[in-house]
Amino acid sequence: MPARLLRGILCSALIASAATVHAADASKEAAIKGTASPTTPAAETAPSSTDPGGSGHRTVIANGDVNIPVVVVRGTPYQMGWHLGRLCAPEMKHFVPAAVAGFKQELQVDDETLDRTWATTAGYTDPRVQQQLVGAAEGSGLPMRLLQHVHCLPLLMPYSCSCISAWGDATEDGHLYQTRNLDWALEAGAHEFPVLIVYLPTEGEAHVTPSFTGFFGAHCGMNASGVVLSEIGDAPAKEMPYNLHAPHFTAWFRTLLYDANSLNEALTLFRQTPQTKRYHFVFGDGLHDKRAVKIRVAAPLGEEPQIDMWSDAAADDELAPHTLSDLVYHDEGRGAFPTLEAERGTINGPSLVALANQIPIKGGNVMNVVFDATAMRLWVSYAGGDKEAYQRPYLMLDLTKLDADADGRPDWPSPRVAAK
Repeated sequence: MPARLLRGILCSALIASAATVHAADASKEAAIKGTASPTTPAAETAPSSTDPGGSGHRTVIANGDVNIPVVVVRGTPYQMGWHLGRLCAPEMKHFVPAAVAGFKQELQVDDETLDRTWATTAGYTDPRVQQQLVGAAEGSGLPMRLLQHVHCLPLLMPYSCSCISAWGDATEDGHLYQTRNLDWALEAGAHEFPVLIVYLPTEGEAHVTPSFTGFFGAHCGMNASGVVLSEIGDAPAKEMPYNLHAPHFTAWFRTLLYDANSLNEALTLFRQTPQTKRYHFVFGDGLHDKRAVKIRVAAPLGEEPQIDMWSDAAADDELAPHTLSDLVYHDEGRGAFPTLEAERGTINGPSLVALANQIPIKGGNVMNVVFDATAMRLWVSYAGGDKEAYQRPYLMLDLTKLDADADGRPDWPSPRVAAK
């Protein structure tokens, strides 16, 4: 579908807002597992007014006239989802129906295809993510089926990105810094609904995900143990259909952010996870193992995933000899190495912001983020208006100072390991 036509579909859907979307599945269990029969079209439901416990607060970070909401939620997965739905309902009702309608036409799929996609992948998806969707549906009033569908779309679509991780002697202060450029479909309009979600679960690691209202997977993220995750999509559209008998990476990234307290633990969990298609990943750890690795995955349909993994300066790295100690990266040949080589030893957050702005896929640069996984900070830029992310201001969030509920105490837990 031409980009102009997709943009027109999405704009029309945004104006129409949430009209004529499908009703939620009747049973929570069926909704979570994806086993309920499709319902007939109906309007959105009223949000549940019964507070299930937990808590949620919304604040904002700003740089000039650019603002990004920060939503902090605490509790069980269902409770956190409910508060996210409550706090983000207006944006969700504008974005989610429009995105689903537009991409259904672009991908030439119908509701029944998305139902089957969800029913297949749900069996492999972390129940905590599924429980959060139930809460978000009830907190926002959007149909559960619609939220399932928007979380199916990444399974069916190709996209491309870049990532860098530097630490130790490669950085000016020894901190581990990691980037993630998200190069995707600007026509989707997701960047007009940015949100930084801070999860403070009753069980599991606190974690932060730069995302879009109504989407609760993690394109990237960082947790309170210093584990930071980035991704690069390798599979083009010609390799469709992808393997649906697996969780999408945005779902299992949430699993790692919940459960991994070190790089080694993240790698253990990763090796237990089936894969949907070809990817590169960069996993870092700024507090415990204090290093990062680059991973390449191929997942041919019906075959075991083929996994390659490289540490810094690995002689067999696919980018060798353009490698450096205390640094791993994958830029799809966009020229990051000369800058990394010249700045090795002085790399920091602002320098990686500048480099991220040098290597996007222009015409599709939706979001860029740089994490400091040692000091628990991030710098982020989203596309907006007629500007792509690399053309827009970055906003900095210091998680150690975040106090969304204004109780005088930081929301983010104290580091378990002292920063270098």
